[in-house]
Amino acid sequence: MKKILFICLGNICRSPMAEFVFNHLIKGSPLEGKYTAYSKATSYEEEGNSPHRGTLQKLREKGIPVYGHRSSRLEAADYGEYDMIIGMEESNIRNIMRIIKSDPECKVHKLLDFAEGGDIDDPWYTGDFDSTYRDISLGVKGLITFLQKDTPQ
Repeated sequence: MKKILFICLGNICRSPMAEFVFNHLIKGSPLEGKYTAYSKATSYEEEGNSPHRGTLQKLREKGIPVYGHRSSRLEAADYGEYDMIIGMEESNIRNIMRIIKSDPECKVHKLLDFAEGGDIDDPWYTGDFDSTYRDISLGVKGLITFLQKDTPQ
């Protein structure tokens, strides 16, 4: 099974939202059983914490199952464990590269590069979980389309 790792600064808002959305959307699709998603942070700031209440509220509002999650930080060794490492914004990409040092297998991507491009704002600062959910859903759907083209049925 291929493993996707979503990354944001603290691993309590955007990256767990992307993890839950991705795993929910591939249920019943040709990708189910072939891919799974996880999430981590680039900082230790929220280490061990549950997802932000705004993330949990938005996911529940959208009918997306939420399961046990505790924030953890990306480590250099994770590069070998995951098939794709996907950041939410340009600063996440810089921090990912600082941690993993190099990307010889071209595993590192920005989520909205699978859709319209751009960065996903951090709702920790904006308070806007609606926009974050919209952008993450757009990026995840684009990622799923990309993966379906690359996955034998």
